[in-house]
Amino acid sequence: MHHSPDGSHGRRVPGGPLHGRVAVVTGAARGVGEALARSLSDAGMHVALLGRERATLRETAASLSGPSICVECDITDRTALADAARRVETGLGPASVVVANAGIAVSGPFDRTDAELWQRVIDVNLTGSADTARAFLPQLTATRGYFLQIASTAAFGAAPMMSAYCASKAGAESFALALRGEVEPDGVRVGIAYLHWTGTDMLTGIDDDPVLEALRRNQPRPARRVHSSAQVAQWLTRGIARRSRNIYAPPWLRWCQPLRPLFPVLVARAARRELRARPSRELSAPVEVLGAGGRADWSSYRASRSGPPADG
Repeated sequence: MHHSPDGSHGRRVPGGPLHGRVAVVTGAARGVGEALARSLSDAGMHVALLGRERATLRETAASLSGPSICVECDITDRTALADAARRVETGLGPASVVVANAGIAVSGPFDRTDAELWQRVIDVNLTGSADTARAFLPQLTATRGYFLQIASTAAFGAAPMMSAYCASKAGAESFALALRGEVEPDGVRVGIAYLHWTGTDMLTGIDDDPVLEALRRNQPRPARRVHSSAQVAQWLTRGIARRSRNIYAPPWLRWCQPLRPLFPVLVARAARRELRARPSRELSAPVEVLGAGGRADWSSYRASRSGPPADG
C-alpha cells in the first residue's frame, strides 16, 4: 500500500462526502482512469487501481496523495476480477465507489475487422463492465455504495467504422439502466457517465483518422472541443460525490438527451456524405486499435491465446 503524507495537490477535503471511503477504478493505467484515480485520491478517497499495465499502474499509484493499491487484472477474466475484489477488501476495505472505466476502441470497416478483435471490444467494454459490477456488488451492497458506468456519446448515435465501440457503449448504458432498477432498493446507486471528445491517447492523431476527423468536423463548433482527462476527471468526481444518476462530460451534454432520437439520422446523413466523398484507398486503410492502452490489451490478449513460447 502506498501513502504520501504530504497530501500533495492540496485539494483534499477533510470530512467531504468521499473522504476516507474506498474507490475502485478499472482501466486506471492511463487516460481518464488515471486522471480519475488521482482526482478521487485528492478528494480523500483510498483508491484501488485495476488495469493491464503493471508498471504504469504502479507509477500512477506512487503519485497519488493518499492510500492506494494496484491490481494487475484483465477485466474479461472473472476469476481474476473476483481475486481483485478480495484484494481490495483486504487491502483497503469494502468499496463504496466502483467505476467501470476500462475500454478499448477499434476504427475501421466492419467487414475488414478481424472477428476476434471486434469481439474483444465487446468483451472489454460491455461484458467486462458487467463482470466488474458482479465482482464488487457484494461490497457495494454492504456500503450502500455507488457504481458508475463510463459510457459515451457513441451511445447517442452510432458512427460508421466504429461499430464494435458504439455497440459496446450503447450496451453498457443499457446494462447500467437495467442494473439501476435492481439494486436501488438495496441502497446501491448506479450512475452513467457520458463522455464526449476526451484528450486521451485513444484520440491521439484524431485528425489523421478519417472517421474520427469527419465525425468531429461535422459537429457544431462547441461540440468539437477536446477536453483534457484531468477536466473530465473533475466532472466525474463531482458527480460521484453527488451519487448522480447521469454525469455529463462536458456538462452541456445534458441538453442533448431529449434530442437523442435525432442523432442517428444526423450521423447517418453526415456519414453518407463523407463516405461518398472519400477516395476508396482511405476507406481501405488498415483497421486500427486506437491508443496505447487498447494496443497493450490486444497484444496481451493475443499473447495469452497463443500460449507460452516453445522454449518454455
